[in-house]
Amino acid sequence: EDPSLERHFKGHRDAVTSVDFSRAKKQLASGSMDSCLMIWSMKPQMRAYRFLGHKDAVLCVQFSPSGHLVASGSRDKTVRLWIPSVKGESTVFKAHTGTVRSVHFSSDGQSLVTASDDKTIKVWTVHRQKFLFSLSQHINWVRCARFSPDGRLIVSSSDDKTVKLWDKTSRECIHSFCEHGGFVNHVDFHPSGYCIAAGGTDSTVKLWDVRMNRLLQHYQGNSVVNSLSFHPSGNYLVTASSDSTLKILDLLEGRLLYTLHGHQGPATCVAFSRDGDLFASGGSDEQVMVWKTNFDADDGEVVKPQKYCSSVDGTHGTGSEMDGGIHHKKTKTQDSVRTHEQQEEETSLANTLEHIMGQLDVLTQTVSILEQRLTLTEDKLKECLETQQKIIQNKTN
Repeated sequence: EDPSLERHFKGHRDAVTSVDFSRAKKQLASGSMDSCLMIWSMKPQMRAYRFLGHKDAVLCVQFSPSGHLVASGSRDKTVRLWIPSVKGESTVFKAHTGTVRSVHFSSDGQSLVTASDDKTIKVWTVHRQKFLFSLSQHINWVRCARFSPDGRLIVSSSDDKTVKLWDKTSRECIHSFCEHGGFVNHVDFHPSGYCIAAGGTDSTVKLWDVRMNRLLQHYQGNSVVNSLSFHPSGNYLVTASSDSTLKILDLLEGRLLYTLHGHQGPATCVAFSRDGDLFASGGSDEQVMVWKTNFDADDGEVVKPQKYCSSVDGTHGTGSEMDGGIHHKKTKTQDSVRTHEQQEEETSLANTLEHIMGQLDVLTQTVSILEQRLTLTEDKLKECLETQQKIIQNKTN
């Protein structure tokens, strides 16, 4: 069965720039050039929330791993953290001296990485929105920055035509991939953390092994690649292109699987849900579309999220459109030995931790909002006192 259009959301008043699902797939966030962040309910007949706060185009949105926060970055140079509820409260921080193009939470939800036209990548703590450090070796706008699944690495892509790999602890650039022939619009880690995929204005998608720093796969398209997203199994990659299409690549076979036409005008962003059953896309046609993946569910090995990547091994092929022409060796993971009970225990523990993290998120946000209000009150008080002083001085004069 081919991927099929499931839902269609209309409400933005300008091009959609970014989409992301919450963990439980109950909500979908989207950002737009109309300066709004919207949260759509995946339940039918539920209303959407429009969040206002940014003073200019919202270029990136992402749910925190727990789903209790949404981060957004904007052309107004700020980052906002929102509580995705009816009130839509947010805290704002001046993040960069240029447009913020990318926001991404670490998988433990503790850190946030942002990328900007000021040519820097910055890392922040989520709970205090405290600035930790900057990475600055790019010599042009930074379009995208992502944490590796284990949080030890950061990958970034830029208009300087490079993709850079950084060590979060030493804060050093470990490697620069310079094989792109144009601006690199988007980059992301494979779920295994062992390889990365990048796409850009040279109409290619390239996959590199980050342990050996070598090119694994190369897909030649015929239009600018604006965004890409890995299926949680690590076996598929979806891309959004300026020729209005979404393309699904089969990474095990190294070939183009589907080309989907839905948007009128450039497809600007695309993202799989956390379980891979759905993916969402946004376009310059102001529309947000949700697609049902419909990959072969009976072929268990393909769609089951694997803890470790079945090693994607191959040589650089330059086949026809979006065709990698690559041979693969699949290796069984040692992970399948764990017992069912262990897995269940781990899942329930993870869920409990997730819940605690979520509550922490909300607490942090509340404290942060209170701090902001307190600062406002203090400022007002200061103003009042200064006015009083002036009145007294005028009287005595």
